[in-house]
Amino acid sequence: MKKNILSRRDFVKNTGILTGSLMAAPLFSRQNFFPAGNEEIKVAVIGCGGRGTGAAAQALSVKQNTKLVAMADAFKDNLDECYKKLTGSDAKNLADSVGLDIRTRVQVPEENKFHSFDAYKKAIALADVVILTTPPGFRPIHFEEAIKQGKHVFMEKPVATDPAGIKKVLEMAEVAKSKKLNVVVGLQRHYQKVYRELMKRVYDGKIGDIVSGQVYWNNDGVWVRPRKEGQTEMEYQMRNWYYFNWLCGDHINEQHIHNIDVMNWAKNAYPVRAQGMGGRTTRVGKEYGEIFDHHFVEFEYADGSILNSQCRHQKGTMSRVDEMLVGTKGSVKFGAGLMKGTNGKVIYKHEGKGDPNPYQVEHDELFEAIAKGEYRFADAENGAKSTMTSILGRMATYSGQVIEWDKAINSGISLQPAAYDWQTNPPILPDANGMYPAAIPGKTKFFT
Repeated sequence: MKKNILSRRDFVKNTGILTGSLMAAPLFSRQNFFPAGNEEIKVAVIGCGGRGTGAAAQALSVKQNTKLVAMADAFKDNLDECYKKLTGSDAKNLADSVGLDIRTRVQVPEENKFHSFDAYKKAIALADVVILTTPPGFRPIHFEEAIKQGKHVFMEKPVATDPAGIKKVLEMAEVAKSKKLNVVVGLQRHYQKVYRELMKRVYDGKIGDIVSGQVYWNNDGVWVRPRKEGQTEMEYQMRNWYYFNWLCGDHINEQHIHNIDVMNWAKNAYPVRAQGMGGRTTRVGKEYGEIFDHHFVEFEYADGSILNSQCRHQKGTMSRVDEMLVGTKGSVKFGAGLMKGTNGKVIYKHEGKGDPNPYQVEHDELFEAIAKGEYRFADAENGAKSTMTSILGRMATYSGQVIEWDKAINSGISLQPAAYDWQTNPPILPDANGMYPAAIPGKTKFFT
């Protein structure tokens, strides 16, 4: 056991693809130690939407004896729908890796179904492992509570929507390390075989030093949930959360973080500054809240290299979700699973046949470590810093200015409401025509 647990990227660098050399230490708290390997591991899911339902199914599909014992969501209908999907006739199709019907692992009595803003605290208290899958604006407070209660965590990306939230997650990441609590973040490319194989070769120097790159999340966009009669402003924004920055952080944060994280992973670093452009040109209606529909960012690293990032939600345009990096000795295209030298010769080509589902691998490896009483995963720090990279990009496109990492992360900027309850207004409100104020490059400022 090394004195300090290695980062995920150091793990890839130093141990290759799999966990052959474990970052492991015994867990001495009876609360989270399962020495026999077959004891019941109690799971709670916080956030019962589509991603929460999927993550819960994956947690119930591991080889270990997992049981879903508690559920929490702000909305009762979300909770009920999640429970229905996990226990209904189609649940057997959600996963099959354990060779049993996962419905037998759903053991959530009515008294363990909690719905309110503070429901998460009650659900966390009943579990050994917590799944955090609410809109990301809530992630910092939910992660803080889980770590304070001494729970292992799987949490979806991104892990915050503002610099203040990033600081909170980084603070609690250190507490998690001191308590030897495993934390996995849903940046699933870290658990995907093709990325592990290619990144291992990047770290082995097969393409030399990374000097440039392009990462993409360009597609038509996602769902919209229309306002319903009788909804308060808080409920409407919570339902249509993707389009409000306090909840989502814009699509550069909510989706494009995957590609931005790969960029950081390859560089084994985070950018020192960013500048870029973006705006709202096709997605401008009141139902789209305040977020942009396109961003283009240049991220500069301490070594002077600049990597480009682009994301777009515009119907009818070219779709591409991918990462391509160029080094002094070659290049890598992750989507194609291909690495070439500058001479054009193939260094490595990943076939990908039979590769396991990375969304499932995240849970397989997490619960294996927990069952064995091993401390392997400390993803929260990288999750926070890659989230901060996305936020840095958003601040650059919203303002049209060069934004420095240190100034941004230490700014204390928070997008969160004064309180999390149904009586409090959200931090952004519509005008008389139902339109929400959006950033204007050149006029929007973050620093004086």
